[in-house]
Amino acid sequence: MTVLTSADEISEIAFGFMGSKALFAALEHGVFTTLAGGSADAGAVAKASALDTDRAETLLTALAGLGLVEPQGQGLYANSPAAEAFLVKGAKYDFGDYLRLQVGRQMYGLLDQIDEALTGKLPEEATASYAEWFADADEARLYSESQHAGSLGPARQLVKRLDLSGAKHLLDVGGGTGAFAITMCKANPELSATIVDFPNVAALGRSYVEKAGLSDRITYIEGNALETDWPGGQDVILMSYLFSGVPGVTHDGLIRAAMERLNPGGLFLVHDFVVHSDRTGPKLAALWQLQHTAFTPRARSLDEGWLLSSLERAGFEGVAVSEMIPEMTMLAEARKPA
Repeated sequence: MTVLTSADEISEIAFGFMGSKALFAALEHGVFTTLAGGSADAGAVAKASALDTDRAETLLTALAGLGLVEPQGQGLYANSPAAEAFLVKGAKYDFGDYLRLQVGRQMYGLLDQIDEALTGKLPEEATASYAEWFADADEARLYSESQHAGSLGPARQLVKRLDLSGAKHLLDVGGGTGAFAITMCKANPELSATIVDFPNVAALGRSYVEKAGLSDRITYIEGNALETDWPGGQDVILMSYLFSGVPGVTHDGLIRAAMERLNPGGLFLVHDFVVHSDRTGPKLAALWQLQHTAFTPRARSLDEGWLLSSLERAGFEGVAVSEMIPEMTMLAEARKPA
């Protein structure tokens, strides 16, 4: 945690929304993809994106100030190494659509609700839960498609650190379009998976599963994870980004339900936005928790100390919490006694 000491540091926070919008605008207009592998001037960027040349120059200047692009002289700009690796359409680690669609188009606007959400006085027309949000097929599709792109990286990390040899059945509660389940099943040929999620999400998820050639091994149960009965006999249960998106009073029940449905020796995985026990950060995890409060007003901020003690209190053994996405998420691993 860095304690601020100057007015400039406060201004950096207050004006941070401008940098966010510059990034989203650049993604919307394909700026980083236009610059991929080389350099271009404002005129070329404007032509590729149908922007006005002067406006393209203004946007590129803002991106240069943010360090997302680098001026090359003679009016040319090139991607920064990070932009080239993560923001070019089709790049191996591209997560631009996640930022452009989910964060830029959906999450950003929902933060307008934060003042009312913090006081528990959301107006009737406000979005108040994932269940309400995903009842709209278009909103569910936009969120789920972008989240799929954003979850593939963490899913790859997960399979690298876990030994799932011998595991046959995975239950992915709130598993979305199956980024984790698909990645885990591909890495473990003996593993099959059941995903629990809302009907509009499941409809889209089945297309991802079919495209991956895993329709015979990955199936869906449609419904709200807080209300739908899950199957037992599981070797692994995963809850990724579930705790941060539901009311805090449901957390202990989710842990108990996992214990009941795991086979002896089964593995319980919780991946989410989690802060340190002393609540000094990480900053991004804390901000994501606040963002979730905007449309899940009874959400609870998670810290690793609570997560450890809650899993141990529920009877899990070998409980460990470690960093997953640097400065943003943590992964809890726990075993049901054999």
